Amino acid sequence: MTKTILVCCGTGCIANGSLAVAKSLRECVSSSNADASVETVLKQTGCNGLCEFSPIVRIMPDDISYYRVKPKDAQEIVASLGKEPVERLLFRDDSGKKIISQSENPFYAPQKKLALRNVGEIDPGKIEEFTSRGGYEALKKALSMTPDEIISEVEKSGLRGRGGAGFPTGRKWRIAAGYDNQPKYVVMNGDEGDPGAFMDCSLLEGDPHSVLEGIAICALAIGATEGFLYIRDEYSNALKCVKKAIADAQKAGVLGDSILGSGKSLHLSVTRGGGAFVCGESTALMASIEGRVGEPRAKYIRSVEQGLWNQPTVLNNVETFANIPLIIKEGGAKFAQVGTENSKGTKVFALVGKVKRSGLVEVPMGTTLRQIIFDIGGGIPGKHLFKAVQTGGPSGGCLPESLLDVPVDFDTLTQYGSMMGSGGMIVMDDATCMVEVAKYYVSFLTNESCGKCTPCREGLRWILEILTRVCEGRGDAGDMELLENLCETLAQASLCGLGKSAANPVITTMKYFAEEYSEHIKEKRCRAGVCAMEAAK
Repeated sequence: MTKTILVCCGTGCIANGSLAVAKSLRECVSSSNADASVETVLKQTGCNGLCEFSPIVRIMPDDISYYRVKPKDAQEIVASLGKEPVERLLFRDDSGKKIISQSENPFYAPQKKLALRNVGEIDPGKIEEFTSRGGYEALKKALSMTPDEIISEVEKSGLRGRGGAGFPTGRKWRIAAGYDNQPKYVVMNGDEGDPGAFMDCSLLEGDPHSVLEGIAICALAIGATEGFLYIRDEYSNALKCVKKAIADAQKAGVLGDSILGSGKSLHLSVTRGGGAFVCGESTALMASIEGRVGEPRAKYIRSVEQGLWNQPTVLNNVETFANIPLIIKEGGAKFAQVGTENSKGTKVFALVGKVKRSGLVEVPMGTTLRQIIFDIGGGIPGKHLFKAVQTGGPSGGCLPESLLDVPVDFDTLTQYGSMMGSGGMIVMDDATCMVEVAKYYVSFLTNESCGKCTPCREGLRWILEILTRVCEGRGDAGDMELLENLCETLAQASLCGLGKSAANPVITTMKYFAEEYSEHIKEKRCRAGVCAMEAAK
């Protein structure tokens, strides 16, 4: 009988000491005098999801999960293998009931893992573990298909770009495939710069080969022979994991001069991010890869026509590529069965903020905000009440309690003034000042604006100046109208997506929490007690 100990070594668990836990478990396994019929294998995996309760250790095939494990718990865990579980390390639900299996855990049970199918299940540093779960089988299948057949399956799937814009992936690939000029390039956007977001990081750390397989399939579809993986500079562990995965794939003959012996070549390289939020924008990212300052350009000519070095280029984000192997292997029609009419498949979210069970979540498109925050996340901790949730990163909107039953998909979130973004979801309670929240995000975006276009450069500064005055009790009656005019100009006249969406936090907080602005301006009062009002001193 073989027992496998899976130790979560995603960034969150590492920060809470999971490497020391893995070390202690390994030592206990090697020195154990347990029954010889119990063979024990220890694996360091990617993110297990429930970051709030890290470090997490899972025993398979028993599906026993332990939470907030310490190195001193290792001996007891190893001694319990094949016996009764260690009860004090089990998860407890709101009623106090002890939960053994992840399938019964309220955090995991409602989820559907497609992009994250291998994350937390395999050792990402071993290509053989990836292939043992069907890895690179989709690439083999793609090699037997024509580019048109590959793209047709992606179109049938309805997959839209998971980086935030939601552009149909198959349509983008078909446009690029239609150009004859060579060379063509495929680019992965891993420059995840949203505060509180770690979806792409977790995928790159926990299952890098799925992303590489998706990139390789894209290259076959559009006729590219070179690709670049652009990864946020601060993601040192993800950079290390991806570089090793590329080296292992080359050694195994998956990548290089002849993909799986087909005679078709693909060479991939890693580019470290430029350290700026704006480098997540497609044209700024490509400028950074070329060695230039990461500034966007006007998109009257699209990157699929003239991207890297003015050649046809397909850029998709990490999660988009991770879905591609499933679509090719199982068919686009099956993928399209999940989700809503215009938003197919699942979406990975980083659920953070004032929520009991924060972590990495993957749910079908169309799942409501309430289901994610309260059913999966467990609701608001302590005696506080829910106030707002921001989706889509610093350029996303803040949605109130009255919109908790809104389905999460590309079009619906946009309808209410927010957006899907790359998948950040920040929950706020009633101790939060929404005016200060708008000020915080505008301050972030002001610092991250590249300054190339005047509406973004100057508009954000003026919006920040007004919000600062309001938060300090120096606002006046005309500030709301002035903010509205500046936000409209910013959205209409900015060059790239950063500026065009930067006003969303201001617009939505003024719309859904207007009374707080009024209290700040007219009464010189912050109901949350967050803002230090000069007039109140």
